Order: sequence, then structure tokens, then C-alpha cells
Amino acid sequence: MKLRVLDPKMKNRIGVFLLISADILTLSAFFYLSALIRGNIIPLVFHDVPPFKHGIAMYYWIFPIWLSTLAYQGAYSKRIAFWDEAKLLSKCTLFASLAIFAVLFIGKQGATFSRILLLTMSLLSLLFFPLIRTRIKRLLYSFGLMKRKVLILGTGEAGRLALAALRNEPNLGYDVAGFIDEEPNGQRDIEGVRIHRYIDRIDRYIKRGVIHDIVIAKPELDKQRLVRIINAIQHKVENTLYIPDISGIAVLGTELRHFFNEQAIIIEIKNNLSRPINYTAKRLFDYTVGALLFLLLAVPLLAITVLIKVTSRGPAIFKQQRVGRGGRPFMCYKFRTMYQDAPERLKHILDTDPAARAEWEEHRKLRNDPRVTRLGRFLRETSLDELPQIFNVLKGEMSLVGPRPVVEEEIEKYYRENAEFYFRVPPGITGLWQVSGRSNTSYEYRVSLDTWYVRNWNLWLDIVILIKTTRVVIQREGAS
Repeated sequence: MKLRVLDPKMKNRIGVFLLISADILTLSAFFYLSALIRGNIIPLVFHDVPPFKHGIAMYYWIFPIWLSTLAYQGAYSKRIAFWDEAKLLSKCTLFASLAIFAVLFIGKQGATFSRILLLTMSLLSLLFFPLIRTRIKRLLYSFGLMKRKVLILGTGEAGRLALAALRNEPNLGYDVAGFIDEEPNGQRDIEGVRIHRYIDRIDRYIKRGVIHDIVIAKPELDKQRLVRIINAIQHKVENTLYIPDISGIAVLGTELRHFFNEQAIIIEIKNNLSRPINYTAKRLFDYTVGALLFLLLAVPLLAITVLIKVTSRGPAIFKQQRVGRGGRPFMCYKFRTMYQDAPERLKHILDTDPAARAEWEEHRKLRNDPRVTRLGRFLRETSLDELPQIFNVLKGEMSLVGPRPVVEEEIEKYYRENAEFYFRVPPGITGLWQVSGRSNTSYEYRVSLDTWYVRNWNLWLDIVILIKTTRVVIQREGAS
């Protein structure tokens, strides 16, 4: 159901008002849940904690701080992807919490207000606020509120890429109203989206279609005409988004800078890994989370070890030399998933089955691998075979997130000029390859994912990949 009788500006204002109201209700729910934990659960664990008697009226002042932080960070104006919004909301939670505790410290009110309650509320917000808020936004979008109509200039590969990107990120709230180009070669639409002719008529399409934003995705435009088009439409739409004709470079953390006198702009591409503090943060994250995972998974690790020993001959742990950071070799641990005579079985099937040999040469894996035991197949499908690599993480040889741990042969044959990217960070238990199709992807694509990860590395990217890995493993996407 959509509200068609209201003009776009009014629908946007109503949507923002409802979003703010939803934020207040969500934060209030976090407050009451935190109060419940503080009043009924904490005393059961810590008997010397004083009783909690205060209600929400006494804490009214924390909500303006929280909402002001959200507004200042652009939570009611920016159009960003889901994971970028999750990062923004996490930052807002941190800043709002620091501001609230600063008020308590400066006002010397620490003993009056429950710090346990406020910390619990911050933790709940950190964990659940991004998920709840993005679902509320999508609900508002479904009613036609806060939606933005966008026109894509260009019907080539870049235009199709822009359409796919906008459709695959519903958190942006964009409706692609159409394409516009000079001569679309007889095409009337692209994937159901109508194509309009003649770029010089873009003004009338903007006015007639009530277009909010324009995406310029036509890299073949010459510089002078591109500048004329941007200048002509800049004040007729709310935002003009330009897709430059560059690819294969880092995109996360890049910033646009400008010079006033020269009227020039530059793109600043940061090398996050060159800063020692960033790499130290990555390793501390690995050791901390790795230690927690080991404590949580100690019993399953032992149980799987016993099952492997009982169901097939051979050691429970398979060790293989892999290439680590800086090209240093190390022994990578996995649960054994194959029979002891696996090399002989592989040689036989590659010599006798051309289809299997072609599959091996492309993916370095076989979908119906005769070397794998019945238990081993289950361990692979659930990725439980990789659990022993936690020991590699604790030894400093691997990271929780990184490129795939490969053998020397793969470096020489597949990585070649990309080897320097691979050597920059330790290989990971999981990575972009695991959340992007895993065994369903070609080997060359997996190499490109590894290099993209190194170019764009930041700690938030590691956290996102770990969260997405959990979903992929549970759903067994692309495992083999």
C-alpha cells in the first residue's frame, strides 16, 4: 500500500517524523529492557547491588542526546547501504553513550543514576538498533514514504551496473524511474525499466517524473559535455551521483578533497594497513575473539576429534604447509575430511575423468569428491572442518578474516602479480570468498576477492564478513 495523494516532499517529511518516532520507541524499549535486567537479573548475580527503583521519567534527558547524535551523524538524511548504516548507528551509540557518561561525570551525578542500566542500554543498542531501524525504514519505504526516484543517465554496462547496485541495496530506498541516453539502439527498456531518448531533454524528464536524484553512468562522455550536463542538472535535482570510469582500486575509506583556487578535486585513497595501529587493532581483535571462540568451541572440537577417529583410519587433524604473511610458510590445521589414500584417489579420477579434471583446474575442488569421507562431507558443508584453524589464529599465523590460505603452487600459478597483496596480511579462516558464493565462484574471481579485501581493509570490514559468514555457514551456501 502506498500513499499517492501526498506530494513527495510531504511524504518524505512524514517518513522522517515516523522514523524519529520509531527511534524514540526503540530506545525506550531498550531502556525498559535494561531496567528489567538491572532490577531483576543483576541482583541475582551480584547480591550486594543496591535495589533499583527509578523510572524512565528520571532519565528523560538521555533521549535528546541520543536523537541529536543520530541527527548530527546524518541518520535522518544520508542514503547509505545496510552495512554502512550499521556502522553509522554503532558510531552513534558510542558517541551518545560517551556524551551521557560525560554529563554524569561533569554533573557529579554518577551515584544518582544507574550506570549498569545505561551500559546495558548501550550494549542492546549496539547489537539490535541497526537491525531494527533498517527494518523500520524498509516498512516506511513499502508505504511510499522517504522513497526517492532516480533517473540513470546511460544505458551501457555502467548504467546496467548502476541499476543492479540500486536494486540490490533496498536500504537506499531508491526507485529507478527510467534510463536516458542518446540512441538506445532500438531498446525500449532494460529489465523492465523504460529508456528515454535524448540527453538534451533531461530537464523535461526530471520535471515530468518528479525525479529526486540523477545517476550519471556514461563513462564515454567527453569531459566538456559531462561538465555541462552536471552543471545543468545540479540545481534541478537534490543529488547528482557520478560513477567515474575507474575500477580495481580501493573504495572503502576513500575521501574526496578539493582545492578552492584551482577548482580541482582529488580522490584520497588510504592505505589502512600502512598504519601500525590499524594492524595492531586487527591482531588484537583476532586474539580476543579467537580466545573466546576457543572457549566456546572446546567441547565441539573434542567431540569432532573423537568422531573422526572412530569413523575412519588416520589422524583427526590434517596438516598442510600454506603460505602466510610475508610469504612465510606455516602448517595450517583442519579436521581431516578425506581418506588416507586421498592423493591416489585424486590422481586416478583426474587421469580417467576429463570433466573432473576440467573442474579441478578451474576451481581446485571437486563437487563430488571421492576422496571425502561421509563425516568429512558433513564437516565441509557446515565449515566445521576449519575450526582447528583457531589454533593458527592464536599462534599468530592466521587471522579470523583474510585471504584464503593457499599453497606455494597457487601463489605461482594464480596470484602472480597479485602476490604482494596476498602477503600483506595473514590468511584468514573466512573471507570475502566465503560470503560471495564460496565453491560456486571461479578461482580467478576468488583471487580478485582476496586482492579487493587487502586493498579495502578496515576493521569494520572484518566484522561485517564475520557476521555474514555466520549466515552463510548456517544456510550452507556454496559449501562443498
